[in-house]
Parts: sequence; C-alpha cells; structure tokens
Amino acid sequence: MEVLDGGVKIPRGSMGVWTLAWPSIITNLFYATSSIIAIKVVGNLGPDAIAAAVTGQRVTFILQAILTGVLAGSTALIARNWGADNKLEAGIFLTRTLQLVLFLSLISAICIWQLAEPLVRFFGLKDQALVLSNQYLKAISPFYIAFGCGIALITALRAVGDVKTPLFIGLIMNLFAIFFMLVFVNGWLGFPNFGVLGAAYGNGVSFVIGASLLIVFWLSNQLPVQYFSIFDLDIIRIKEIFKVGLPAALEQVVFQIGITAFLILVAYYGTEAYAAYGIGVQILSFSFVIGFGFSIAGATLVGQHLGAKNQDQARRAGWGAMRLSIISMTFFGVVITIFAEPLARFMIDNDEVVRLTVIFIWLLGSMQPLMAIEFSLGGALRGAGDTKTPLAITLTCLLFIRVFLALIFFLLDARIEIIFSTLVADYVVKGFLYIARFRSDRWMTVMKAKEGN
Repeated sequence: MEVLDGGVKIPRGSMGVWTLAWPSIITNLFYATSSIIAIKVVGNLGPDAIAAAVTGQRVTFILQAILTGVLAGSTALIARNWGADNKLEAGIFLTRTLQLVLFLSLISAICIWQLAEPLVRFFGLKDQALVLSNQYLKAISPFYIAFGCGIALITALRAVGDVKTPLFIGLIMNLFAIFFMLVFVNGWLGFPNFGVLGAAYGNGVSFVIGASLLIVFWLSNQLPVQYFSIFDLDIIRIKEIFKVGLPAALEQVVFQIGITAFLILVAYYGTEAYAAYGIGVQILSFSFVIGFGFSIAGATLVGQHLGAKNQDQARRAGWGAMRLSIISMTFFGVVITIFAEPLARFMIDNDEVVRLTVIFIWLLGSMQPLMAIEFSLGGALRGAGDTKTPLAITLTCLLFIRVFLALIFFLLDARIEIIFSTLVADYVVKGFLYIARFRSDRWMTVMKAKEGN
C-alpha cells in the first residue's frame, strides 16, 4: 500500500519494505552469481588462481564498501529531500554525489595500480599466488572509475525509490560479465587465453557497460532524478554529503581492515585455508545479498518517512525490514548449509579446500539471523543519518572481538577451524547492540542535531 506523505508517494509497512527490497535482492543475486562464476571459471587453474581471484574481489569489495559508506550520506540526504517533496534538491545532491565518487574512484584506481604488489604481500600471499594476484589487481584497477560511477548512480536511484532501473542495469552488467569472463579466461571467439586475468577483464568491461547505460539514461532525462551539470562545483553540498557519510565510510574502513587482518591470519594456514574462506564467503553471498536488499529498503524508507516527518512509519519500516530479513536470510542460510559439501565440490576439486569450506559455511551459516539484524537495522540507522552508531558497533565487534580472539587463538597454535569460529562471537554481540540502539529511538533526531550544527 502507498500513502501520500509530504506530497510524495512513499511505500508503507512490510509490503512497502518488500516492494523496495525485492528488486535490490535480485540485482545483488546477479552480482553474487557473477562472483561465484568468476571463482568457478578460474577454479580449474588451481588454488593459486582462486587465491588471485579472491584477492582481486576482496580489493574490489573494499573499494565498494568505502564508496558505499560515503554514499550513506547521499542516501540519507537524497531520501530525506525526496520524502519532503524537494525533488530539485535531491537531483542536485545526486550530481554532487557523482562528482565526489568519481574523484575518490580515480584516486583509488591510481593507488591500487601503483601499489598492487605490496598490497598483495600485505594479504600474506606468496609465490605464484602473489604473482597472479598482483597481475589481477593491475588488470582490474583502471576499470574502477566506471565501477564508482555506476555505484553512485545506482545508490541515488535507490534513495528515491527507483529500484527497477538498477535491476535492469544489474541484469545486463552481469550477463556481459559472465560472457566476457568465459571468453577471456578460455580464449574463445579468437581472443587470447588470458587465464585468471580474463576474470578481471570480463568484470571490467561489465563495469563500463553499466556506467555507460546509466549515464545515457540520466542525460536523456529517463531517470526520476533530474540531471544537473556535473561540471559545476558545489563545495557546500559535497561537504554535507561527506560529513554525513564520513562515519559510514570510516565504518567500512574499519570493517575492511578487520576482514583483511582476519584474512592475513587465515593465509598463514596455507593457500587451501585462504581459498576455502573465499569460496565459503562467495557461496554464502547468496544469503548476504538478501540482507543487503533489506538494508537498502530500510535506509530508503526510514529516510523518506523522516523527511515527511512521520517518525512512526520510519520506526515501522526499520522493524519490518529486520523481520523480513531474518526470515529470508535464515531460510537461505539453512539451504546453503545443508548443501555445503556439493556446493563446495562444485567450486573446486580439492579435498582439503572442500573440507574447510564446509566447516566455514556451517559456522557462518548458523549466524544468518544475527547477520540479518546487522544488515537491516544498520541500513535503517544510516538512512536516518545515524552513521556513527554502526561505526562504533563495527569497531567494537570486528576488531576487539573477532580479530582479537582470532589473534589469541593463532598465537596459541589453534587449528584453522577454531579461527573460523571467532565469527560467532562477533555476530552475537552485534545483534544485541543494533537492537538496543534502534529500540532507543535516539537515531530519529541525529539529522536534526547535524542540521542545527
């Protein structure tokens, strides 16, 4: 059901959450499928090739996470202006968002190109895995500018409730990504056999195609948000986006530092353990992206309802997103856990990697209800402009619980299975902290306090 709040139509209730969530879920399932296929395509080349693909995807995820953190400010500001029926201001914020993200993407691409080898060494990889990972990063980094452009436009569209355009773009991108990965990795259609680098080139081409389509739609006024010149510099609004999004960006930096530290510990147990972690995450990503869809829906609805000065509906949207996320992620987590071994065997024919992957999936699969709370309520808080709370929770749980415990067990010469088990403590504490914050209702007044400053 839709109601008129503040002069614009805003979906309400659990059905409203689902209306905005399902296209994002399907879009992200496309991305997860593409990532899985990237691992599968290079799987026949051995654990070193998989380690290279995992490392390349890890760095791409780091960039995506940091940009998504900055874009949390855009989501809150665009959604709030859209909910207040101030569509021109929402369009201006979209343009300023693109300016900021293009600048950050350019800097990131240059840095990753220049620092590829020390970055890979930092992950703890050695020998052939190090060489292939270095080559993969140099191959994918020039495409990060198009990657950032696509993320910025898709995030802005979701903030105003347009989730179908990103779905359409995501479908096209991932079909091209899969096609070009198969062609480049295997040397089909007369192309050279690029091996593991073909996965990087295939993904890169899909980034360019997606960004190009979005820009054409935007310039031709086929998107709900009006185009404003990207060449007009607006420092005030860029600073506002950055101010709101900075804690979320720092949250993602902390998160990625923690994950990287965890990966480094895992890498000390050998390439098989490292590959198992990467494969396990990719398989479970089919559940993660469902939570991310509800995170987007919760952020959009909370921001729009607060912009329309309807706090009750903002609260309902957050709790509704949490309930649907728990149900959906738990279901998929159970299914994936049941079929953990055949799924792992499909990815790679290596008994030790399969064994460790199954254990990892059992552990993290059991945490899906708690991860659902983090995704949904974390998104709702960011949509309200409360970006500092997720930062504090991530810092506390990831670094001071997961990584700290893993380091202690590592120093005690514990088996890799014990290192994997530290994930459980991380998500248990996170779940309780997110529920406590959202129940307090203090997140509703964060943006007012910032506007007052």
